[in-house]
Amino acid sequence: MSKKDYYEVLGVDEDASQKEIKKAYRKMAKKYHPDVSDEPNAEEKFKEASEAYEVLSDEEKRAKYDRFGHAGVDQDQAGFGQGGFGQGDFGSFDDIFDMFFGGGGGRGRRKNARRKGADLKYNLRIDFEEAVFGTEKEITVPRTEECDNCNGTGAKSDSDVETCAKCNGSGQIKFQQKTPLGQFVQTKTCDRCNGTGKFIKDPCPACNGKGKVKRRRTVTVNVPAGVEDGSRLRMRGEGETGENGGPAGDLFVVINVRSHKLFERRGDDILCEVPISFVQAILGDEIEVPTLDGKVKFKIPEGTQPGTSFRLQDKGVPHLKGRGRGDQHIKVKVVIPEELGEEQKELLRKFAEISGEEINPEEKGFFRKVKKALGM
Repeated sequence: MSKKDYYEVLGVDEDASQKEIKKAYRKMAKKYHPDVSDEPNAEEKFKEASEAYEVLSDEEKRAKYDRFGHAGVDQDQAGFGQGGFGQGDFGSFDDIFDMFFGGGGGRGRRKNARRKGADLKYNLRIDFEEAVFGTEKEITVPRTEECDNCNGTGAKSDSDVETCAKCNGSGQIKFQQKTPLGQFVQTKTCDRCNGTGKFIKDPCPACNGKGKVKRRRTVTVNVPAGVEDGSRLRMRGEGETGENGGPAGDLFVVINVRSHKLFERRGDDILCEVPISFVQAILGDEIEVPTLDGKVKFKIPEGTQPGTSFRLQDKGVPHLKGRGRGDQHIKVKVVIPEELGEEQKELLRKFAEISGEEINPEEKGFFRKVKKALGM
């Protein structure tokens, strides 16, 4: 039985953000978790959603899945088949329980915990030649960074930060709650400090107490030779700043390659159409052929037929992973003159006569076949 598309399972588009994917998984988990759901096939649907989230929440696994489908994802390392859960943000039972009831077994999600910053995406448009040979680009990315004025504390001075008296710095308040599974000790985010465990008496004027500011940062992107249209380059630590001392997120640069007037790319090979006259096709000739490295001389053999392809070795795209380059394929386009002078026509008639050719041999042969088929 073939697997369902992961995006279809979660009900999101293929260009959905991580926030949208997480939101969709939360909705599915609440509806189909086996411990609380009466839906038919709840366990199976919950496992499908968990598997989809495990892959799509991981940028590297998602990239493989987008390119190769289910065959590109190593399920043995995804954490399924032995418990039905992945190892993502909401894979374990405790985390799912937190999501339903706001905390379970004393494990709430504290806002003052270290968390990685959000990832960012940037679309970079480059020329065809830049994709082939590689290039270096400077881009300006808007992102959230730590406030220099307060060093991320959000307070005007260090003395303006105190431990929250309501939660004693834990960021959470415990209380009892009845659920379908019985009575549990639950936790919720402290409403005085918003889960940070700290209370700011006098906020920093530069960031209004947020501890972060929005800046435009210029970064250098090294585009490797041979990169393809749609490729994603990962720049670690160039995303949004982390929470509470957590690491910064990553910046994903999506490459968009402009088309070329002469060349077309097929994998690591280059295709190019070269026009020649019918005389050159008949008699052969040495012509100049455009390549990505400049013009090169190439000998067209006698009697070359229209549409014939020739190969120039090592004139294609450098292999992204490994040495060497692809090839360039030249497709010959024989150009037939639309207008001829009377003298030119006479010479062609003489050529046909000397060669023993009829002027329209194929046409006469065609009409003979028609007459024979009709019994004429």
